[in-house]
Amino acid sequence: MKLWDKGFSTDKKIDHFTVGNDRELDLLLAKYDVIASMAHAKMLGKVGLLTSDESAALAKELSAIGTSIEEGTFTIEDSFEDMHSKIEFLLIEKLGDTGKKIHMARSRNDQVLVAMHLYLKEELFKIKNETKELFDLLMVLANKYKSVLLPGYTHLQIAMPSSFGLWFSSYAESLIDDLHFVNAAFKVADQNPLGSAAGYGSSFPVDRTYTTQEMGFETLKYNVVAAQMSRGKAEKATAFGISSIASTLSKLAMDICLYMSQNFDFIKFPDELTTGSSIMPHKKNPDVFELIRAKCNKIQAVPNQLTLMTNNLPSGYHRDLQLVKEVIVPAIQDMKACLEMMTFSLKEIRVNKEILEDPKYDYLFSVDTLNELVLDGMPFRDAYKKMGIEINKGTFTPKRDINHTHEGSLGNLCLDEIKVKMNKVLNS
Repeated sequence: MKLWDKGFSTDKKIDHFTVGNDRELDLLLAKYDVIASMAHAKMLGKVGLLTSDESAALAKELSAIGTSIEEGTFTIEDSFEDMHSKIEFLLIEKLGDTGKKIHMARSRNDQVLVAMHLYLKEELFKIKNETKELFDLLMVLANKYKSVLLPGYTHLQIAMPSSFGLWFSSYAESLIDDLHFVNAAFKVADQNPLGSAAGYGSSFPVDRTYTTQEMGFETLKYNVVAAQMSRGKAEKATAFGISSIASTLSKLAMDICLYMSQNFDFIKFPDELTTGSSIMPHKKNPDVFELIRAKCNKIQAVPNQLTLMTNNLPSGYHRDLQLVKEVIVPAIQDMKACLEMMTFSLKEIRVNKEILEDPKYDYLFSVDTLNELVLDGMPFRDAYKKMGIEINKGTFTPKRDINHTHEGSLGNLCLDEIKVKMNKVLNS
């Protein structure tokens, strides 16, 4: 069944090429098409385009379809082009002519748009919550290990003392920045496009404010052409949001892979969170974190993919836009999986508390030793030269009783202040 069926069939090759994997993706989106269709049916009854009985009957059957989707029994057979055609078929099968009226005053264009906007809103909300869960864990770990020192590096060279408290909370605070992008994406998606029809509105007297309120959108996309132009833009905004989180996670995953190496030996994980080698019995590989790193790097390419697919398209609908769905939906699923696995695995992290006992890390303390000389009255440049000479001669004795007190330093992590920042972005 095709919503645009005019009584003739297209070549099977054309069907296969144009439909692609829409049926598979639509199983994830069908729930939202039902939500939008229910709002549409109620609105048609409100404005008198359907009788109250017809509107109620459509709402009842749509609710039943929604239940089948939730229970996992809803399917889209090859004889149907997409979720829209299958849902309409079920309505006609149950309600006859009343089912045929559901498509009045809308187009598949705004059906796809509103289903995608609803989907993006819900997924962004879930991603926000999962990011907060990871944030909370990182803050717990930061507080638990705030006194355990860790080498800090620049250029991958030993630089200055850091701590596990600094390391964990640095990634926690970075996630706050990422959620600003997620919030922006949510704002873009939280606009109702339903009623724009094929992109130029309708001569039917639809009530777009009603459907906006019924579906829980903050506002509607007023201009019907602008509503159609949001197809691809809402997905790209979402892609920027999740790619920002992905950037943080990929960097954290890289740190973990590095720190798990025997050359570093900063952290460990239980055997059940690592994998082995087919020929090397001693191996405990960080496969989970390597895959998080790779998946997150892949996610960071999504905004560029969407840009190349939608760039310079003129206003109005174009079939190119169908492909946007098969890029953003898997990326969202990967993002949630990476957040889940990072949180699941980090709960079991084991920290080496005696890293800096190794004398190779003595030079970490050169800056603090230099600063002590300056505090005792020696000019900075003279102290710097003195330290350089001692290091070159091998006579340097590190000052290990470091005292960092300013905001955000290893002696003053400002964990409470970081939590306040997170609460603000969560509530914005």
